[in-house]
This record gives sequence, structure tokens and C-alpha cells, in this order.
Amino acid sequence: MTQPLSEIRIVEIEHVNMRLDSFLVQQFPQFSRAKLQRVVGKGQVTVDGVISKSSVKLKAQQRVEIVLPSPDSVTAIPENIPLDVLYEDEHVVAVNKPSEMVVHPAKGHWSGTLTAALAFRFEQLSQVAGETRPGIVHRLDRDTSGVILVAKSDFAHHHLSRQFEQRTIEKEYWAIVSPGPDRDRDIIQKPIGKHPYQREKMAIRDGHSSSRDAETFYEVRQRFEGFALLRLVPKTGRTHQIRVHLAHVGCPVLCDRLYSGRARVTRGDFTGDRMDQEVILGRQALHAKQITFESPGTGDIMSLNAPLKEDLERTLKTLASTR
Repeated sequence: MTQPLSEIRIVEIEHVNMRLDSFLVQQFPQFSRAKLQRVVGKGQVTVDGVISKSSVKLKAQQRVEIVLPSPDSVTAIPENIPLDVLYEDEHVVAVNKPSEMVVHPAKGHWSGTLTAALAFRFEQLSQVAGETRPGIVHRLDRDTSGVILVAKSDFAHHHLSRQFEQRTIEKEYWAIVSPGPDRDRDIIQKPIGKHPYQREKMAIRDGHSSSRDAETFYEVRQRFEGFALLRLVPKTGRTHQIRVHLAHVGCPVLCDRLYSGRARVTRGDFTGDRMDQEVILGRQALHAKQITFESPGTGDIMSLNAPLKEDLERTLKTLASTR
């Protein structure tokens, strides 16, 4: 019989005073809060070796150990969906994810997912995140395109997870924003927490119990009248971090439905011709351009680049010719 998988997490400064159940939800997003609370209730979570309640407030450097629950019975059903594979070896795969593709099955998105495509394409993927998320170590928002790492073995999964936890993996994003920022480069340091009344959104929230420190560096790569192309390097990995930070400084990601107020742009929006309704972009202009990590197989530092998708290239060409 397979032994239950035990995982250990160390409480960082940013997690101080966080409830144990909230900490577990953040650390293990593949499980619902209710499921993790049941695990706590069964005495399968300890803090510094002591069985603890969901409501306990955490302190820095405490050692949290959890016996992970069994995965949900729903599995990733293989689907023959084309994948743009950037790199593959015996331990990892890197894919240039298209926009409008959800990473793993969830309510309202049971098919057409990245995990379905991966399950069809590869015979072996890690099972650490459960049967619904084979190989998935980190995520991208549905409408964010770009490079995403996939673990082919449990060993590789744990190796990459440690790097994400220790923030030694560097991710670089490109975004088209409107308007462009006043500065050529800057660091945005603002805590991010749950939006006070819109469930699907995050927000800048100083001092709120759900808030966590967040830091994003940006620099302008190209300017257009009323627009700019930015290179961004997030130091932390909060939900919607880049999108929230850029909206906060008045430069929301173009076509970001949640944070910019519009979901598409037409050629007429660029030229001023209201009759020209040709859609140039219909999703948020955010792309995971590069990821740098330590190879689980060789220990070498690798940097993998994902070319911009055609819709973002078209948008930049249109801006260059009209702005």
C-alpha cells in the first residue's frame, strides 16, 4: 500500500501571524480549504512537532508538517491538444502556453486544459500535486501566455518546488500597458490581499490579514504614444501580482478584463478611426517570456525563452505603425 505523502514547510517572515489553515491553502493550492481543514482536524498537521488547530497563528521559522490528503477522484483526461514544447529532458518539460488555456481542471473548465494536453503527450509526469494536476509545479493565469515548467518525476517536482519556495527561480514577463509609466524603471513594493468585495480579484491591502508582501521590478523596453512595452521581474509570486501592481501605479495591462476595464482593443482604438473595428487583441497583454532555474538532472542553471504569441506580436506591430 502506498504510504501517505508528508510535506514540510518552514514559516517565512511574510507568513507570521497567518492562520495555519490559510498558510496551508497558500502552500498547497491543489487542495480546497475545507479539505485541508479536515486534515488538520484529523491531527495530521503539526507545528514544531505539536498537533495544531486551524486557527493557530504562525511564528517565523516554525516547522509545519502535513500528511497530504489523497487526491480527488477526478483525473486529468488525456486530450490530443497541440503543445508548443520549448524544452524536454528526462526530468522537466517547458511549454509555451497559449492564452485562453487553463492550466488544470476546475469548475467550468473540465476540458481543454494544459494537464489534459500533457497527459496525452507524455507517458510520465509527477503525481505530487495529485491526479488532476500531473506535472504541475506552478501556474499561469488562463489568459497569460508563455513559458511554464512541468515536472516529469516526483524528484524533479520536489527539486523545482524548493527553488520556488526559496525564490531562486527567476521569472521574466513582458507586458503591454496603457498608459506607459512615467519612469523608465522602478520597483513596486505593495502588499497584495483579497479584494474586499470582488471575489475573483486581488487588491493592494495594507495591514489586512489576507495581505502578503509583494515586489515587482519593471523597466520600459519600448514606448508608444499612450502605450509601453515593459519587462517585469517579480521577486514574489502572489496571485495576479503583476496585474495588480501595474494597475496600482496607473499602468494596467492592456485588455486585462479585471484590472483595466476593457477586454479587447481594435485597430480603430490605435488609429482613432471609430469605424475600424478589426480586433487586434482580445486578451490581457501579459506573457511569461523567460524562466531561469537549476536543472533537477544536472544542477546546471538553465534559462528558457518563450517567443511572443502572434497576437502580441501583431499588437506591437500595430502600435509601431500607428503610434
